[in-house]
Amino acid sequence: MSRIPSTVRAVFFDRDGTLVHDVPYNGDPGRVEPVAGARRAVAAVRAAGLATAVVTNQSGIARGIVSRDQVDAVNDRVEALLGPFDAWEVCPHGPDAHCACRKPQPGMIVHAAEQLGVSTADVVMIGDIGADVAAARAAGAASILVPTDVTRVEEVEAAEIVADTLVDAVALVLHAARAVSER
Repeated sequence: MSRIPSTVRAVFFDRDGTLVHDVPYNGDPGRVEPVAGARRAVAAVRAAGLATAVVTNQSGIARGIVSRDQVDAVNDRVEALLGPFDAWEVCPHGPDAHCACRKPQPGMIVHAAEQLGVSTADVVMIGDIGADVAAARAAGAASILVPTDVTRVEEVEAAEIVADTLVDAVALVLHAARAVSER
C-alpha cells in the first residue's frame, strides 16, 4: 500500500524503538522508557476515535533470554505509561521458526485487525525498521517508518512514507483521517 488510507480505522505500533526505547531482550518493566512524545501521540490516536494495537517480535522468549511472563510485565508497564491498547500481538518465535506471525510476515497485523473488526486496508502500521514496513505491506496495510539509530539506510530508502518522529507519523495519519471527515 503506497499511501495512508483515507478510511484509516486503526493504528498499529511496533513496541521497541517505536513506542519505547529499545532495550534488547528487555524483561524488566523498570527499564521501560517511552520515546519522546509517545504518550501524546498515542493519546491523539485514541482521541480521534481510532483503534490501537501493538505488534511486537519478542524472540528473546524463544532464545530463553526472557520469559513470556517477563514480556507481559514489560507490556503492562508500556500500558501503564501510555494507556491501554485495544489489542496486543506478541510473536514469541525466533527468526529460524519461519512462523506466520514474526514480522516481516503479516500474521500479527492480520490477527490484530481481525480482533478489532477492521480491514487491514484501513490500518496504518508505525515502526522503526524494514520488517515493520514489510509486514504491513504483506498484510495490505499502510506503513510509516520512523527511523532510529538501528534503521538501515536501505530500509529508509525502501519505505514509502518516512516520518522524523512518532508524533510526526501520527500527525500524518490524523491528517489523512481528517481529510475524509471534512468532505
